[in-house]
Amino acid sequence: MKSIYADYYINLFYKNNLHYGGKHIQIMDNVITENNILEQENKLYSAIKEGNVPLLDELLHNDLLFIVPSGEVITKEIDLDTYRAGTLKVEELLSKVENLNIIDDMAVITLTMKMKGKFNSESFEADYRYIRFWKKFDNGIKVVGGSGVAI
Repeated sequence: MKSIYADYYINLFYKNNLHYGGKHIQIMDNVITENNILEQENKLYSAIKEGNVPLLDELLHNDLLFIVPSGEVITKEIDLDTYRAGTLKVEELLSKVENLNIIDDMAVITLTMKMKGKFNSESFEADYRYIRFWKKFDNGIKVVGGSGVAI
């Protein structure tokens, strides 16, 4: 004979859903941790330095909106085209995380970054402050938005 708690534990551990006080609460599948975000940030840094368009494509959400240091709002496709065309080549990238807040299935991270490389074949070296918004989806954690400014 099945106990009254059996359905609860089956629901909790196998379906990753919980009903409590009339509210539907999802757990486990939507958990996002600081380590998850730091891992994603490191993947992003590698993809930027290597110009790895397939990895950038995986990390950036299709509806990404990002404000670059010039003030222009770019989309995922604009960003990917910059790497495909070789317009941006990053030789050095050193980052320092300032803040990392986890909010349900999202994360907000602020960081400073020293970058050195070439943009349109012109050398540059500058310090920037970025904010990025990461969100967990069924197919992974992706950047959905952000902004960067020169400091």
